[in-house]
Amino acid sequence: MPKDSDKPGGGEDRIDSSEQSHSKRVRRGTPSPHRGNTPQSSPPRFVSVEELMETAKGVTNMALAHEIVVNTDFQVKPSEPAEGSLEKRVKEIMHKAFWDVLEAQLSEKPPSYNHAIKLLAEIKETLLSFLLPGHGRLRGRIEEVLDLSLIQQQAENGALDISKVVEFVIGMMGSLCAPSRDEEIRKLREITDLVPLLKAIFPVMDKMKLDMANFAVSSIRPHLLQQSVEYERKKFQEFVEKQPNALDFTEKWLQDSAKSVLQAGGAGSLPTPLAVHNHAYLRLLKWNHASDPFPETLLMDQVRFQEMQQDLEQLVLVASVLLIVYNTTGEAISGLPGLIDRLKRTIGVLLTEMHMPSFSADEALATIGERMCVELSGCLSEHGFSPFSTNRQSILKGQISAVTLPDNAIRRLIDSRIQTYLLAFLESSHRSAPTLPGGLAPVSKELEEIAMKFGRLVHFNKLVYSPFYQKILQEIVQEGESHDT
Repeated sequence: MPKDSDKPGGGEDRIDSSEQSHSKRVRRGTPSPHRGNTPQSSPPRFVSVEELMETAKGVTNMALAHEIVVNTDFQVKPSEPAEGSLEKRVKEIMHKAFWDVLEAQLSEKPPSYNHAIKLLAEIKETLLSFLLPGHGRLRGRIEEVLDLSLIQQQAENGALDISKVVEFVIGMMGSLCAPSRDEEIRKLREITDLVPLLKAIFPVMDKMKLDMANFAVSSIRPHLLQQSVEYERKKFQEFVEKQPNALDFTEKWLQDSAKSVLQAGGAGSLPTPLAVHNHAYLRLLKWNHASDPFPETLLMDQVRFQEMQQDLEQLVLVASVLLIVYNTTGEAISGLPGLIDRLKRTIGVLLTEMHMPSFSADEALATIGERMCVELSGCLSEHGFSPFSTNRQSILKGQISAVTLPDNAIRRLIDSRIQTYLLAFLESSHRSAPTLPGGLAPVSKELEEIAMKFGRLVHFNKLVYSPFYQKILQEIVQEGESHDT
């Protein structure tokens, strides 16, 4: 059976992850860092196109390995043409033509098996691809039953029982598939007509291919970690050697972080390199991506940091609104089952687009205030509490609307506590989760997920770039000590 254009359920696989759909929310137009206005510590050396091309070799593979290592949700997913696209229409026409021809051939007297044998050849190839080196007996059985030359002879002599062959195929698929595919195999056994059965086999096989690919990805991740660390460090070292000013923005990022830590600690307290480093990563979650050049060592993960930053900004608003709701309503709603999750979902839905240009924070929070009042009124009434008075509703709506004000005390408090939690998470080296600050319990699950993702990204980045960071951080601390004396 011809590949891609007319293979049922065909099409090349693409690399995808659960983060992809989320990344569409990242601000558009984020500028790429450039060095136009940066003071040069030494005269720039001109680099030839050949040198740059040589340095760039392997970047695609490096990006893929990096994605697998830092993204535990990474998965291989099937590529489907866009709905209504020319590619999809052509694919559908070609598939229909193939199956129509197959059906016509099998309806002939005697049946013609030319197309069917092509399908069996592809099925055989796919089944063999599922086998591991130790599957010698299964390999022999597949080769024996799906002996294409013998099948061809049987077809020519009118002795081919293709239903028995297909029954063997389904049995072998059942032996090799993941448990999650058992139900789909069971449904295949219920199909009695040959053409619909053959047509249904291919989508299940395509899913089995993805299962195998994703199992392979999860298996190689631990082995890939060390190799990826060494490979990325080597590639960056090559870049630094060709571009003397390659760490300008990284140095500025760490220097600014040291100043920030020094100011927070007060006079007489010199920060350690580790403290500066951890605070530096925390600053990435408050970054102005539209104007401030991102550190060179972290460019591959800039979008990931930006996504986490946006998730945290939304989480701050959600936690702030919930704190206001519970402070305003008091003991009456404490501990009511399911209420806090319902309120959280409502707020989250209304803040989904908060990083889109068309989003109006004032309108969204006004709507949230209205919805909170409706939910609380119904809840209080249902559980026999005093009605939610008009005056209390007005107070609640006003406090919720005020959350977006720059100096809003509740939002700043929640934001500060989240930052404290994330810093404690880094300082704990992920050995155990730090104590959750007050007011964050309603968003604890979401916060922990972000912290895990953040910690994993920071840990990998430290492994790769530690030689570069150590030198810069030592110079910063030594400079601080000399000024102190």
